[in-house]
Formats: sequence, C-alpha cells, structure tokens
Amino acid sequence: MGWVVCAASPECTGSARQPYGRCLAHLERDELDDVVRGLAPGSPVDLRGTVVSEALLEQVLTATRRTLGRARFDRAVFPDEARFGAVLFGGDASFDHAAFHRLASFYDARFTGNVSFGEVRFARELSLHGVAVTGHAALDRVVAGGDALFGSARFGRTSSFRHAEFRGFTSFDGALFAGDAGFRGCRFGRTVSFHKARFDGLAGFEAVRFSARTYLTPAVTGRRLTLAGARASGALELSAAGCPVDLRRLHASGELTVRLQDAEVDLEEATLRGPAAVIGRGAARVVSLRGVEAESLELTRLDLTACRFAGLPRPDRVRLTGCAFAAPRGLRFPPKWPLLRWWPGRRRAAGEHPWHEWSSPPADPPTDPPADPPSSGPPAHLAG
Repeated sequence: MGWVVCAASPECTGSARQPYGRCLAHLERDELDDVVRGLAPGSPVDLRGTVVSEALLEQVLTATRRTLGRARFDRAVFPDEARFGAVLFGGDASFDHAAFHRLASFYDARFTGNVSFGEVRFARELSLHGVAVTGHAALDRVVAGGDALFGSARFGRTSSFRHAEFRGFTSFDGALFAGDAGFRGCRFGRTVSFHKARFDGLAGFEAVRFSARTYLTPAVTGRRLTLAGARASGALELSAAGCPVDLRRLHASGELTVRLQDAEVDLEEATLRGPAAVIGRGAARVVSLRGVEAESLELTRLDLTACRFAGLPRPDRVRLTGCAFAAPRGLRFPPKWPLLRWWPGRRRAAGEHPWHEWSSPPADPPTDPPADPPSSGPPAHLAG
C-alpha cells in the first residue's frame, strides 16, 4: 500500500494514525476529537485507503476551515455524498484509485499545486465546475457514471484525461486550458460540449469515441486541434480559428460540420458516412482530401490550391462553392462532373489529376452560427 494500514481489521486499508495505530474511521469518539482539535487551516490530511463518511469529511473540513495542506485521499472510499465545494487545497492533492459512490462535488474548489484523480471511479455525478488548478491536472482513466461538469474550470498547466470514460452528459463549456490538454482514447457516452472553451496549447482528441452529439466549438485553440483516428457516432460540430485541424482517419457516422476561420484542415483517409460540410472564412484551407470516403461532402469558401486529392474514390460526391483551386487555363471536364468555375492562370494543385479541380455553381450559403448547445450550468444539487 505504501503506508502503514489500520490495525482495526484485516480488511481495512486506511492509513493508520499514530499513536493509535488505526485510521480515522476506526478511532473512538474521544480519539477522533483529539485528532480533529489538532487540525488547523493548511494542515496536511492523510485519509488514504480510509472509508470517509460524509460526517468525517465535514469534521475535517470544518476543523481546517476548508483550507487543506498536502491532501492524500488515494484509494479512499466515499460511501456518501462528498462535497469539497470552495475548498482550498494549499498543496498537492491526490485521489488516485479512490471510489465515490454518490455525488462528488468540487464546485469552485482551488488547487494551488498539482491534482491527480488517476483511475478514480465516480458512480454518480461529478462536478468540477469553476475549479481552478494552478499546477498539473491528471484525470487519466477515470470513470464517471453520471453527468460530469467542468464548465468554467481553469487548468493552469497541462491537463490529461487519457482513456477516461464519461457515461453521462459532459460539459467543458467556458473552460480554460492554459497548457496542453490531452483526451487521447476517451469515451463519451452521451452529449459532450466544449462550447466557448479556450485551449492555449494543444487540444488532443486522438482516438476518442463520441457516442452522441458533440460540440467541439472552442473559442480559441492556440497550437493544434486534433481528432486523428477519432470515431463519432452522433452529430459532430467542430470549429477552429487560426490553427491546424487534424481530422486524419476520422470516422464520422453522423452529420459532420466543420467551421474554419483562418485555419487549415487535413481530412486524409477520413470516412464520412453522414452529410459533411466544411465552411471557411478568411484564409481557411484544406491541405488534403487524399483517400477520403464520403457519402456527401460540401466545401465552401476554402482555399484548395495546395490540397492533395490523390486516392479520392468518389469525387462526384464532393460539392464545392466559392472555393479557390488550381486549374490550368482552358481545361475541360466530361459532362458527368459537376458544373465548373474557373480561375485561369493559377498553378496546378499538389497531386493534381485531370479531374481533380471542380466547383459547384456560385452561391451565397447561409452563415448563421450554430445553435448553442444545452446550458452547462451546474444543477443546484451539484453545487458545493
């Protein structure tokens, strides 16, 4: 275990409190009162492996005036509601392998160091709405059985959610990721929303599984947004401004909408089973359509002059509106291709074949923004 365990019973893995040799859950009332009286704001707390009842947690938080020092809750079990709302964690905090049987609320909590929830099991709702983490945040391989709310959270350095599983509605609306954010291999069982989130570094969603509607519509992405190898079963709405977007090997079964502002997208070897649209503004461009399998793909107001088309199996299922691409002067296409619009004198596109540049007739498509996703404000029962 890495710590001296409780002597009360062979089954108890709680961290033993000296001089009693037992964990806080197995202390007599007067013994526990002595321990609690010795706590003050900023005191370290060690409840590793301990069964932490709602009453015991409240005693500890009250004694420390909701200000903890180094906090160790690894492998702790919370059988009741666990409310850490507005708690200040003054040192590193670890909850690795802990189990929360009911609500786990960290609403508006502050972590001044690093925090780790590695492989934690949340049986019910999880709320980290409004939390602020100054250091690194690790939630790798967590399982959240109910709704998970991260709206307006602030992550000061790297944040990792690798191979986490979120089975309920999940919201990161308005969250700020100041460092790189990794979601590789995550599974989202219901609707997930990143509406107006801010990624100042990398936003990595490689090999993620989206089972329901997804709003990946951050306000800012600093370095790169990648969904390489991701699978989306429901509708996927994505937007990016001023950064590369990697959709290589994306498998989208439902509707796909990508909105780009001064950004570029790579769709190489993507499989698009539902209707798909990529809409650009400013200097938006597509760098590759190589090997794309699409039932219906519409490209609007995009720069295709350097786009790679080789291996596009069904070009007749692609429609272009207002796109700039390379076409040599006077080139003609067979009647079966969509009606063309020409830009004489442009250089040939990378990987160009005689049929590789086409466009549907000019049009002025609607530019209305998508409807906002469902509000992610925490229900009253999830607050602190």
